[in-house]
Amino acid sequence: MAKELTTREENYSEWYNELVVKADLAEHSAVRGCMVIKPHGYGIWERMQRTLDDMFKETGHQNAYFPLFIPKSYLSKEAAHVEGFAKECAVVTHYRLKNDPNGGGVIVDPEAKLEEELIIRPTSETIIWNTYRGWIQSYRDLPLLINQWANVVRWEMRTRLFLRTAEFLWQEGHTAHATSEEAVEETLRMLDVYADFAENFMAMPVIRGVKTESERFAGALDTYSIEAMMQDGKALQAGTSHFLGQNFAKAFDVKFANKEGVQDYVWATSWGVSTRLMGALVMSHSDDDGLVIPPKLAPIQVVIVPIYKGEEQLMQISEKVLPLVKSLKAHGITVKYDDLDTKKPGWKFAEYELKGIPVRIAIGPRDLENGTAEVARRDTKVKESMPLDGIESRITALLEDIQSNLFNKAKAFMEEKSTRVDTYEEFKKVLDEKGGFIYAHWDGSSETEQKIKEETKATIRNIPLDNPKEDGVCIYSGKPSTQRVIFARAY
Repeated sequence: MAKELTTREENYSEWYNELVVKADLAEHSAVRGCMVIKPHGYGIWERMQRTLDDMFKETGHQNAYFPLFIPKSYLSKEAAHVEGFAKECAVVTHYRLKNDPNGGGVIVDPEAKLEEELIIRPTSETIIWNTYRGWIQSYRDLPLLINQWANVVRWEMRTRLFLRTAEFLWQEGHTAHATSEEAVEETLRMLDVYADFAENFMAMPVIRGVKTESERFAGALDTYSIEAMMQDGKALQAGTSHFLGQNFAKAFDVKFANKEGVQDYVWATSWGVSTRLMGALVMSHSDDDGLVIPPKLAPIQVVIVPIYKGEEQLMQISEKVLPLVKSLKAHGITVKYDDLDTKKPGWKFAEYELKGIPVRIAIGPRDLENGTAEVARRDTKVKESMPLDGIESRITALLEDIQSNLFNKAKAFMEEKSTRVDTYEEFKKVLDEKGGFIYAHWDGSSETEQKIKEETKATIRNIPLDNPKEDGVCIYSGKPSTQRVIFARAY
């Protein structure tokens, strides 16, 4: 009973908060606004990390690591960048503690004040571009394709596990190019990598698009995003890729000699996804009984639970199951055999359902006699009896079916929750009663965008890259428009 969740219909926000904790993904830490990612949650993040890392390396990128601390003066060199992050920065002012002479524990040593304050990285453009100045002299040094796996700090007052925390884990790519065209190509390539990962591994359909000027990354010329839809009809930005132009190269004087020997500033990109993807994964597929994890990202894809009475029956079952475990692993399937006698099978079934294990196999004495096993899939909760002989190929096919089923279900939901509107009244009605993505005309002005946001709390998520041109009028101002954009309330 302690594991029962608030239903999504009752309170979607509470359902999410409870599920993250009860499914052992993460918990709040003693440090306000920060989280502890527990082994089950970190196992999913590791699968994400390994997959993305392979995809980055396939596109020619290498990993490096840059300091956690950034001199304050660096953030002053790119005006838009510092303005975008100034309110979120954690600042280190001293480098030593000492015992309180009044017996109050330790205090900051006032004599240990830093000559220049250090910023705990909210993002690494400044420290990386200062470093690149020493790495790049000629067109022969380009392109420079670097990725970093790291933690960052953005001081948040209102936090939610995975979705918004003061410290979170992420990757940030930072690349340098000889031409604008190469940098734009890189920006879009990495957007496609993120979309590929979201759809083919997370089973989460996304819309690729470019952000409006007011939604751009601080210091970027263009920001592209992938936008996903959660089960409550709200949007979630799942990844961003930025064309930075020459802004950071000029700020940090990163020049190169081109093929004609002429000095020029390099062209830049940056791109990143974070542990926010964990929140997206939870909200895309899970149900009122717990997590639903796509097989490609599940740390444990198959769990085998023996049903037995007494040590002798367990030994008989184990004699059959242990070779099966080895065989499943040989087929590339991650599997756990839970033969611990401290919990009953019913408790284990509920626990693995809560944790979203894609496939559960139960084997008892009668199954051994019949040469079968009961196989339950987490996504549909359908159970079937399968012959043990050749079960490895059936389980492989089942995992593939679960993966595709989750994507197709999420895509159908996104399509059902996407609406075209032509008037502001219709826009507000759909937003309040249906939610989801709303495709509407917008006049292109930041003023109109801000007014709509203030009045409805809906933002322009992006302008889809595959947007067809379509003459119309802005739903708010009535001014001419040439294409629809996507509005939604969002996380």
